Amino acid sequence: MAYEYGQMPLQGASAAGGGAPGQAQPDQPLSVSGAMALAKGALQSVTVRLVGEVSEVSDKPGYKAVYFTVKDQHASLPCMMWNNRYRAAGIRLAVGQLVELTGRFSLYEAKGRMNFDVFGVALAGEGDLRMQLANLSRKLESEGLMAAQRKRPLPKYPQVIGLVTSPRGDAVHDVLRTLRRRWPAARVVFAGVPVEGPGAPAALCEGMRCVVAAGAQVVLLVRGGGSFEDMLPFSDESVARMVAACPVPVVTGIGHEPDTCIADMVADVRASTPTQAAQFASPAPEELRALMESMAKGLVAGLSQAASRARLQLASVASRPLFTDPQALLAGQAMGLDQACDRLGRVLPRLTEGPRAALSFEASRLAAAGRALAGPPAQSLSHLRQRLLLSGEALAAPFEAQAALAASRLHDLSPLSAVARGFAVASTGDGSIVRSVDQVSVGQQLEVTLADGVLECAVSGKEKKELSWNR
Repeated sequence: MAYEYGQMPLQGASAAGGGAPGQAQPDQPLSVSGAMALAKGALQSVTVRLVGEVSEVSDKPGYKAVYFTVKDQHASLPCMMWNNRYRAAGIRLAVGQLVELTGRFSLYEAKGRMNFDVFGVALAGEGDLRMQLANLSRKLESEGLMAAQRKRPLPKYPQVIGLVTSPRGDAVHDVLRTLRRRWPAARVVFAGVPVEGPGAPAALCEGMRCVVAAGAQVVLLVRGGGSFEDMLPFSDESVARMVAACPVPVVTGIGHEPDTCIADMVADVRASTPTQAAQFASPAPEELRALMESMAKGLVAGLSQAASRARLQLASVASRPLFTDPQALLAGQAMGLDQACDRLGRVLPRLTEGPRAALSFEASRLAAAGRALAGPPAQSLSHLRQRLLLSGEALAAPFEAQAALAASRLHDLSPLSAVARGFAVASTGDGSIVRSVDQVSVGQQLEVTLADGVLECAVSGKEKKELSWNR
């Protein structure tokens, strides 16, 4: 609630234009201050006792009074109590207390604001909302939703971070600024939802579902500071159960350090502020720097070891005889070649002895034949001619019969023979023989070959049917 701290309504304000305080001239309209003075006089004449729940308390050093607000289900009332009365009552007001107040209404004319000037205060028992939340907390604790063993560890280096909060508050900027500074590699999926009011619990649950469906590996459920009533959506049973049932870890950062909601109790990690929630969900720059340095040292050490091993292997290979003495590569083959040449030189003379003897024998026979042919030339030639003719006729006889049979079959298969018997051969322009009506189309030009010439025809029609020669 907005009211002036350290200032009290002035008593006895006069109406503009003169006259007694709180009175107006019969024929003149009241000024604003005069009207406020009348209202103040009427309000201060009423002393009442009321019961309400404390929702805000401001007791700061240096103030002359304690300022607080009481409320019920339908209305709220700003109150003030002078410090001497507050200390005499012996009660320390706290949010959630149900108190009984005695006092009167007062009006601060300068701002036109009304408050309740408290004379006495007494405790009336625990506030209804506080009692309901305590009962809900005990119920959820008995179900094991607040047990430490069900709390899940946060991912060390999350790639996708879900953020559920109001799009208009400072919390979203604090979280994004912290994540950008500490862990810019992460992608943030944001669900902007109302964080107070009747529809806030359902919106918070739906926002968590959306960021989880978008791939969030951890969910930040945060909001800035506010009154006890502003924090109530985060103590709703549906929100608490959604936090407990979330498939990924949930970090809450609701309000400030003293504020605690039921969602904080069932969350995997509870942060005191939205900024701290972002810090819990992201690795510290110092940790990342140390990790990178450690990995760099490991990489350098690994590369050094690999280079040392490669150097040793290279030295081992370079020391082999193959590289120190190039002739050693072919030494074995050269020795084998020399041995083969030696064996070949010993074997070849033995291998040529038989052919040489046969050659000498044939040479002697050839010489004998030459001497036999050295008789009368004419008689020898005539005799040889006769023998050659007889041998040629004997060799050609079988082939003549085969040639005659092949010529007869070729004559029978010749298209000219068929044409000579009265048949015709139809062909297309490219010389292809027409064997079926499927090969031609109506209007196509054909050449029909007869025994004594060629006809150039055009197809005027076609009909496909099976022909029978039994007519």
